[in-house]
Amino acid sequence: MEDNEKLSQSERMRLSNKEAWKQWAVDVTKSPYDLPLESLNPGHPMLFEADASLAYFERLRKEDPVHRCENSQFGPYWSVTRYQDIMAVDTNHKVFSSDSRKGGIQLGGVADPDPDPTFHLPMFIMEDQPKHDEQRKVVAPMFTQRELARLEGLIRERAVAILENVPVGETFNWVRHVSVELTGQMLATLFDVPQEDRHKLIHWSDVSQSIGDPDVFETPEMGFAELWKCWEYFDAVWKERAARNQPGSDLISMLVHGEATKNMPPNEYLGNVLLLIVGGNDTTRNSISGGVLALNRFRGEYDKLKANPNLVPGMIPEIIRYQSPVAHMARTALEDTELGGKQIKAGDKLAMWYVSGNRDDSQFEAPNDFQIERPNARSHVSFGYGIHRCLGNRLGEMQLRILWEEIMNRFEDIEVVGDPVYLRSSFIRGIRELPVVVRRK
Repeated sequence: MEDNEKLSQSERMRLSNKEAWKQWAVDVTKSPYDLPLESLNPGHPMLFEADASLAYFERLRKEDPVHRCENSQFGPYWSVTRYQDIMAVDTNHKVFSSDSRKGGIQLGGVADPDPDPTFHLPMFIMEDQPKHDEQRKVVAPMFTQRELARLEGLIRERAVAILENVPVGETFNWVRHVSVELTGQMLATLFDVPQEDRHKLIHWSDVSQSIGDPDVFETPEMGFAELWKCWEYFDAVWKERAARNQPGSDLISMLVHGEATKNMPPNEYLGNVLLLIVGGNDTTRNSISGGVLALNRFRGEYDKLKANPNLVPGMIPEIIRYQSPVAHMARTALEDTELGGKQIKAGDKLAMWYVSGNRDDSQFEAPNDFQIERPNARSHVSFGYGIHRCLGNRLGEMQLRILWEEIMNRFEDIEVVGDPVYLRSSFIRGIRELPVVVRRK
C-alpha cells in the first residue's frame, strides 16, 4: 500500500477499509509497557473498542507526555497527554490550527489546499479566525441561558416519558432505550424537524463515526455516500425555511439567514449540520451511558447518591470528566514551536488527548476513581478550551442533570448486567451497548 502521507484525500477515501485495517492491525491484549515506547500508536481505534487505551496514555504521561508516533494509519502525529500541555495547545489558536484544509480536528485529516468536496466537509469547528467566530455566532443564540431555561421543562417532560417506558425488571440496552432517545428527541427540536425523523439524525451521527470501520463500510466512499443522504434531507429543510415569511428560531433557520452561512456550498452546509448533530448527540448520549457504568463500577458512590440525591448537580461534571466523550481533538502547527521539551515543526499534526488530560494525576487526585463530590471536576478538558470550547456544553449538562434527577425520583437501582460494547473510534469515546436491569423504588 502506498504511504498515506503521499496520497490525496480523495485517493485515500478510495482505499479499502479492510486493507487499511489489515496493514495497521494491533494486538489489544498486549500491555503497552511490553512494547517499545517509540512504537506506541495510542490513536488506534481498536484500543478504544477494547477499552484498552487508558493504559497507553498512563505510560505516555509518565514517560513521554509529548510523544511522536512515526508510523500509523493516520501518518505521523504527536500525542499530547498531560493536562497543562493540552491547555497550552487548545488555548493557542494562532499557532495550532483547526483548519480542515490543513488537517482538521481529527487524526486522519489530510492537509490539502484544494480538497475534493465529495469527501471534504468543512464546518466552523474546523475553521480558523475570523471565519470560525463568524459562523459560530450564527447558531450561538440557540445556547443562551434564556433558551436553555425555555427548554428545561420540555427536557424534563421527555425524560419522564422515556424513563416511565423502560422495561422494569428485565434486561435492555440503556444506550438505545434512554441515551439515544433523549438526545435524539432534543436534536429534532433544535432543528425543528418531525420527531419521527430523529432516528435519521441518530443514524447519520453513527455513520459519521463509522466511515473507517470495515465492519460497517467496505470503503469510506460508501460511508460518504450515506452522509450525502443527510444533505438531501436538510437541503429540503433549508429550502422550506428560506421560503418562510418569518425567520424561525431553529438551527437551520439561523444558518439560512446568517450572514456568514447563507451562501455555504453543499459540502460546507452538510459539514455544519453534521457538526451540530454529532455535538448534540454523541457527546451527551455517551455521558448518559458512561454515568450509569461509572456508578456501577463505584458502588460506594452510587450508595452515596441514593442517600443524598441532592448530589446530582455536582456529579454531572464528574461524569463528563470520567467518560471524556470526545477522546481527542487534533491541531496542525502553523510554525515551528516547542511543547513539553519537544520541537514541533510547522505542518506537524498533534492530538490533544482529552481522555488522558482528564486522568492526569497532577490535576486530579486519584483520577481513575469516579468521585461524585470531586471538588475540581469542572476543570475537566472534555469540552475543550479557547475559541473552540463546546458551544452546547450547558445544554448537555442540563440534559444529564434532569435525567439523573428523574432517575433518582423513580428507580431504586440501575444494575449493569453485562459487558459494555464500545465504539470503534479514537475520536468519540462511545458506548454502543450497555445491558442493564432497573428496579423501581
